[in-house]
Amino acid sequence: MKKLIIFLLVIVIFFAGIFIILALNSDGSMKQFMDENGEVMENSISEKVSIDIEGHKVYLELMGENKDNPVLLVCGGGPGIPQYLLECLYPSVLPEKFVVCYFDYIACGESYEKVDPETISNEVFFREAHEITEYLKERFNKEKIYIMGHSFGSVVALKLIDEHPENYIAYLAVSQIADQRRSEIESFYYMKEQYEKMGNKRMVKQFDKYNLKDSQEDYKKYKHSMLRDKAMHDLGVGSTRDMKSVISDLFFESFKRKEYSLKGKINIWRGKIQSGKFSTGVSKFNAFEEIPRVDIPIYFFGGEYDYTCSINIQKEYYEFVSAPKKEFFLYENVAHSPVYEDSEKTREIMDNILSDNQ
Repeated sequence: MKKLIIFLLVIVIFFAGIFIILALNSDGSMKQFMDENGEVMENSISEKVSIDIEGHKVYLELMGENKDNPVLLVCGGGPGIPQYLLECLYPSVLPEKFVVCYFDYIACGESYEKVDPETISNEVFFREAHEITEYLKERFNKEKIYIMGHSFGSVVALKLIDEHPENYIAYLAVSQIADQRRSEIESFYYMKEQYEKMGNKRMVKQFDKYNLKDSQEDYKKYKHSMLRDKAMHDLGVGSTRDMKSVISDLFFESFKRKEYSLKGKINIWRGKIQSGKFSTGVSKFNAFEEIPRVDIPIYFFGGEYDYTCSINIQKEYYEFVSAPKKEFFLYENVAHSPVYEDSEKTREIMDNILSDNQ
């Protein structure tokens, strides 16, 4: 009995220690932009704000080295995992060039609240991003702003510029979703082929369980399986070229970041679980049919090894879509997050885009 009590006491002390360490490293504050003298840059911005949208409290992260720069609204991927977390883990050059607005989608991340998942659809996210656009225009006294969509967020952003082109200067399409069902099938057989070339019979056997081309049921099972995520990160065609696991490289890393409170960190993953039940309809979205033209300049950013949203289909849509101006920027040795994976290339591209749209 004495040994059991000691064992339980050690367990309690161990977990209490972890909790204390996490709490001390979770003040929820954003990093400030510092000058060469170690002082906060005079006209910079780095703050979290919340606004009410359709009865939901939505959190925004605003960041930029100069508040006078153009404003960029980022519609992030997911929608479960906040895009701002990606910025924390893979700092981009975006705040050098813009006042960047990240936001945690309704009922996700810092915006987490328990909801009926069936009430959350793409239309909710469209309206949310539209309301944030109006907020940013008013707050920073801008007639128009830039908008960026990444992965799932590219569906939201593309819809917004289609319905409200008057609000935006240009659209930055990062890993654009154009026909995700076709993308998933292409990715599936690409990854299976890679394992066949490697002689990895165990993984090939796992892929052989599914017939994506002919079975909608197999397609759904595969989409929600562990195989998809494991293979993408194992082969370097997932979130980033070097990310090996969402668990180790996102989940555990998120708990190390001071930018989120302990409650916020927990809510990221509560929101992630909940978001899996949202009616996003991404697999049914077909940009070729729904949005064949846009009325503002569109710039595509694609990773050479992106098979989360097939780089080949991204290129197809670039060739297909009609726009007053369009360009495609291919990032070599990069996967699904090109803007974050290669900062130097991104800096050069952003300078050119800003110059084009002065």
